[in-house]
Amino acid sequence: MSLSTGPEFISKQMETLKEVVPKLYRVGILRQAGRAGAETGAIESATRKLAMTVVFADVRIPTDIEGAFGAMSRSRAGAFLILGGPMTWTSRQQIADLAAQYRLPGIHFFREYAEAGLLLAYGANPVAQYRRAATYIHKILQGAKAADLPVEEPSKFELTINLKTAKALGLTIPPSLLLRADQVIE
Repeated sequence: MSLSTGPEFISKQMETLKEVVPKLYRVGILRQAGRAGAETGAIESATRKLAMTVVFADVRIPTDIEGAFGAMSRSRAGAFLILGGPMTWTSRQQIADLAAQYRLPGIHFFREYAEAGLLLAYGANPVAQYRRAATYIHKILQGAKAADLPVEEPSKFELTINLKTAKALGLTIPPSLLLRADQVIE
């Protein structure tokens, strides 16, 4: 399990949601069916530590997404976290639109979700990861054995806040969170 899916990182995403929605006690997890794996334990650990309960909403195809939002809403989720996958990536605009329609604050790993209208994004800087990957490729092309290279976790994380979405949801972003933001969408 990597830092980006481990209990520490998921806890950080949940803590960030809770800073914006202080009375958050039930969180929805929108995930692509079949991609749940080890993340389930990390989510349950993180939410238990924050005294929150979890509502899992699995989707198989894009047409399942609206039903997942309905299920999270009926379960009284106060916010949601998206676990990525190819289908949720290509459906990020639909997800952001449904989050606005159902008035659910959401967070994802990549800033493109916040740019599409989701409230928050907190995750590793993809450009830094690509640069690091290029360094590894260079070492391998120079003769290094891939098995001998150390595994490195991301070290640069970015917080993106969509203030337009916060205003539409009637949420006030704490100044301390705004100060930590790498990007603020107004």
